[in-house]
Amino acid sequence: MQPESGHISVLLQESVDALAIKPKGIYVDCTFGRGGHSRVILNQLSDDARLIAIDQDPSAIAYAKAHFDDPRFEIVQGNFKDLGEIIEARGLTGKIDGVLMDLGVSSPQLDEAERGFSFMRDGPLDMRMNPDAGVSASEWLQTASEDEIAFVLKEYGEERFARKIARAIVHDRVETPFTRTSQLSGLLGRIIKKKEPGKHPATRSFQALRIQVNGELDAIKQVLESAVDVVKKHGRISVISFHSLEDRIVKRFFNEQSKAKPVPRGLPVTDDELNKDIKLRLIGKAQKPSQAEVEKNARARSSVLRVAERVAE
Repeated sequence: MQPESGHISVLLQESVDALAIKPKGIYVDCTFGRGGHSRVILNQLSDDARLIAIDQDPSAIAYAKAHFDDPRFEIVQGNFKDLGEIIEARGLTGKIDGVLMDLGVSSPQLDEAERGFSFMRDGPLDMRMNPDAGVSASEWLQTASEDEIAFVLKEYGEERFARKIARAIVHDRVETPFTRTSQLSGLLGRIIKKKEPGKHPATRSFQALRIQVNGELDAIKQVLESAVDVVKKHGRISVISFHSLEDRIVKRFFNEQSKAKPVPRGLPVTDDELNKDIKLRLIGKAQKPSQAEVEKNARARSSVLRVAERVAE
């Protein structure tokens, strides 16, 4: 396996260490990217262990096939929301020792202008994790209503000027459809007069559109549910998120799965009955990158790592 090319995995060692790797275990890297986490996991596995990696991006799949020639390793092209089906098809449900998820957009996706993720580089306004499937950001913006656009910008980008931006997009697209990232970035720069310190005016809207185009938040909810099902008792789930919407979903899910469901006061129930619904226990507190890592990789600054362990059969 060759080293990574131009991509720095965030919270790399922390997220892998959190899995408490067993040399003969079976692990899943739900977000292969350029294989940073997969590489570190494989370095700790014995010859009879197994690592299954998932990614929906064709370029990530091509990278894995070119650089990961290892009998212990398997790459699967697909959306991580289908984790349950992918693992069930291999007869491994309930046998997985650890699942790792890095929910951020990979550096190559941001750096390649033609993918349309970055407002810093002009390219087609695409934003699809898998450019061979679904509707691009450009296509969605051309057909969505003002209300739909405003909702997405407000809900997924927490954009204060969502309504004003949506109105301008619907007005401008009649004569000039938004097909380039520079067009949209330029409009956002003109509309948003009150700049947030250290943040480009296009940041929130680009995040919102990316989430909408890829159905990211629903996918996170689905993969978390599946992760609990596929791991064995004492199996670990290690999740890195990059913005508050993602982290909120992970934090809420882990908390819900680690507590007994409330019962009416006075109802006679045993401790065993109270605890039967507890599936996870939290491992440590949420971790953030060190100052040294942030200085080395600015994209790490908003990342958060949360870890949980399966406690029930």
